[in-house]
Amino acid sequence: MILLSKVSTSVYFPNLNGVRFIAAFSVLIHHIEQVKEVFKVPNFYDNHLIKSMGKLGVDLFFVLSGFLITYLLLHEKGRFGFINTRNFYIRRILRIWPLYFLIVLLSFFVFPQISLFVPPNNEASFMTQNVFRRLSLFLLVLPNIGFILYNAPYLAAQTWSIGVEEQFYYLWPWIVKDFSWKRLIITVFIFCFGTFAVFYIYYHWVGHTQYANNVPEITRFFFSQFRIITLMTGGLCAALVYYKKENLLRQLYRKDVQWAVYAVLAICLITGVHVSSLNLEFYGLFFGYFILNVSSNPASIVNLEYNWISYLGKISYGIYIYQTAFIVASVHLIQWTFGDSLSTLTFNLLLYPLSALLTIGVSALSYRYFETPFLTFKNRFSKH
Repeated sequence: MILLSKVSTSVYFPNLNGVRFIAAFSVLIHHIEQVKEVFKVPNFYDNHLIKSMGKLGVDLFFVLSGFLITYLLLHEKGRFGFINTRNFYIRRILRIWPLYFLIVLLSFFVFPQISLFVPPNNEASFMTQNVFRRLSLFLLVLPNIGFILYNAPYLAAQTWSIGVEEQFYYLWPWIVKDFSWKRLIITVFIFCFGTFAVFYIYYHWVGHTQYANNVPEITRFFFSQFRIITLMTGGLCAALVYYKKENLLRQLYRKDVQWAVYAVLAICLITGVHVSSLNLEFYGLFFGYFILNVSSNPASIVNLEYNWISYLGKISYGIYIYQTAFIVASVHLIQWTFGDSLSTLTFNLLLYPLSALLTIGVSALSYRYFETPFLTFKNRFSKH
């Protein structure tokens, strides 16, 4: 059920903070096992579910982002007759950039100097290579491109998804603003051609990347990470809700359909079903259905509206951004305190809660004292 404030006509979808919580903690579990692998301690990183939780958690974030951004753009267009793209970009900048630039600067200049945050594959030599080129791409908010061309500081590797979202935001308001299939096709074509051209020019003018002499491979890898179909899946679900496609929604809202879809999703996740070349898009359809129901269906069989879940969802951006650093710190703290004397079970019983508590604690402080001033200022540019 969508709630509209009578005073501000702002849009509120229930359960979406809960969806953010699920996504952030899926990635957290994935990263804990990944960090254990980096430290060469017993881990479950090769388990198909654990290994896929990171990508699927980010995929869930992408579908949610596409859903919410599209609905807000449609709502603004419907209410005011136009979309203020300037204010849209300012709102996105104030929400995303402060924390993004903080983790980039920490990962390039601060964390490598503090042993608590340095993984065992010491990055000192890596960080001295192509510093200006790598840093310039991150400062241009192109971390996914920096990741492809030069790799990334380990504690900032998760920012690749921020780059993907930002590039989606460059395109999407102009498509929603005056939608037509022709505009959509032309915009996507220009973006795809432009991306190839940028990589081609960059290589031939700058050169010396980890994919030397292979611009097509660079471009292919970029688009494998871009996830525009996943983001558009969320946008399609938002359009169904906004335009009140009652006949279709009535079928999608049915409880027996919900149980059936969620059962199939659970089976696919547990058994490791993988659809070649379209795996994330395949799961994105399930995530779109899930978000559609929990956000707008009064008869949803899933309820995530609990205070603690909503709060963790509210600070989930920080949880996503800070988690790798504080998982690394947690492993160091446990090893420095207990050495190699702990059993695998005891090590995990310490690592999981310590990683979660440190990440949540720092994220809560960050949200309260660092992010909130920017969010308050952001509201000045909102008409929703």
